[in-house]
Amino acid sequence: MEIVTGVLVQSLILSIMVLGVYISYKILDFPDMSADGSFTLGAAIIAIMLKKGVSPIIGMLFALLAGLIAGLLTGVLHVKLKISNLLSGILVMGILYSLNLRIMGKANIPIFSKVNIFYDFNPLVITFVFVVIVKVLIDIFLKTGLGYTLKGVGDNPQMIKSLGIEVGRIKILGLMLSNGLIALSGSIMAQYQGFSDVSMGMGTLVLGIASIIIGTSIIKKKTLIKESTLVIMGTLIYQITIYFAMNIGLTPVDLKMITSLVLIIFLAVSEIKNNQKRKDWKWIRNVKNSKLIKKLS
Repeated sequence: MEIVTGVLVQSLILSIMVLGVYISYKILDFPDMSADGSFTLGAAIIAIMLKKGVSPIIGMLFALLAGLIAGLLTGVLHVKLKISNLLSGILVMGILYSLNLRIMGKANIPIFSKVNIFYDFNPLVITFVFVVIVKVLIDIFLKTGLGYTLKGVGDNPQMIKSLGIEVGRIKILGLMLSNGLIALSGSIMAQYQGFSDVSMGMGTLVLGIASIIIGTSIIKKKTLIKESTLVIMGTLIYQITIYFAMNIGLTPVDLKMITSLVLIIFLAVSEIKNNQKRKDWKWIRNVKNSKLIKKLS
């Protein structure tokens, strides 16, 4: 039971990160490689703050702020200096790697004995509350005028530009929100695991994209289920799949291979479903056309 609870807690913590990736990758159509560095940045800051005796909530706010600044840097490189989205993310990721080492002073900082948000509370309840708060705030934001503008920039930037709105600023805002959430997730994960490590953010973007694809492609979307909910569900499915894969004899060394295989399988299943839907619609259309021809003849 403890193992299952641990998987659920980690999945919920990572779902906050995936919601951040969702903003940059799904809404803005921006594969932001700086996500890997931002996740570790949040962990590094909370570790140092807890070491200094700062309240974990204040430490998490500083982690969130640091993530916002990281997203600002990525946005400025892309928008103001005209560097491609992929390269600007890679450059910031490299900067953050060195910065995280500077902040921590070493590659790993243990914080097992420090008071954190899980100290006197059930980790599953705490993480669930945080995820619900973040999800609700994102849903509310996306329903505002600024939220619709953010979606518009991802879907059709030329149209948004024709309305007199500066697309660059909206992109920067989106990247700031994305990296802020990712850093917040990293700060929570460090508290749960009891340490901060300079390599703990490796593969963050891939994990986020995989969870988004699983949630939005495999799970049939209902009118009452928001896309943010599907993203969280996709994270849970992905983490549970990885857990079972590790329990059939595969080792952590195979993790990247497992991730790729899981993603390939879900993408294949999604494509099969889409092809079947296309065939069904084609058949329905042919039936309707044949009935119409009979009526006219």
